[in-house]
Amino acid sequence: METFWKEKWEKEISSLIDKTSQLEKELEASNRRADKDEKQNQSLTTRIKQLEDSEITKQQVSIKQSQKINELEEKMKYLTEKVTDLENRGRRDNLRIIGLPKKYEINKNLDALLQEIIEENCPHVLEQGGKIEIERVHRTPSILNPQKTTPRNVIAKFKSFQEKEKILQEAKKRSFRYRGTPIRITQDLAANTLRNRKAWNTIFRKARELGLQPRINYPAKLTIYFQGKVWAFNKIDFQAFAKKRPERSGKFDIQSQKARET
Repeated sequence: METFWKEKWEKEISSLIDKTSQLEKELEASNRRADKDEKQNQSLTTRIKQLEDSEITKQQVSIKQSQKINELEEKMKYLTEKVTDLENRGRRDNLRIIGLPKKYEINKNLDALLQEIIEENCPHVLEQGGKIEIERVHRTPSILNPQKTTPRNVIAKFKSFQEKEKILQEAKKRSFRYRGTPIRITQDLAANTLRNRKAWNTIFRKARELGLQPRINYPAKLTIYFQGKVWAFNKIDFQAFAKKRPERSGKFDIQSQKARET
């Protein structure tokens, strides 16, 4: 019996030792897996932080680039306006004659034609010598547009700013003609300014119909006489002005009017 129990205990002890050894191995393997998972977790945490930092950096770079673009756009706008203003100042002695047919140039040059236009429409502007001094006069460059049938504009540069202004003021008071042909005389301005002024055309006509005494002031601002006051606008200001006054807003709703016409 003693031998039997001794052998049984030895087997039990041996089995426990084996199980303990197996558990130690499994625990060691589990620790290794835990270490590996911990390292992977740390690696993922590091990568996530790097990505977050990278994203923050990208956002910061994007904000800086956006600010830089806005600054450049503002600077470009300022320079464009400056160049346009300088170009307008360089044209201050010029007049633009619109609608003068080219057929009249067969027997006479533009210089002589301009003198006749002044004599026909505002002879009192002429000095005692009977002639306006003109530095140069020419037609605007041709544009390759087969659909265009109107004559090219004529640009005249006067030696005297005062004489040019007298003719321009007379042209604002009434319509000019040359041998029965209606023509229009305006201040010669830069292309950008002419485009900005042209954008007012529809609103200008509506304001005139409403008796608001519209005028286009330099460089391209609209003024009207309303409720005993003179109001000056750019395009954005005028839209806000019209919306705040229901009695006027419908009159200046150009898009709705065009839709009804079509």
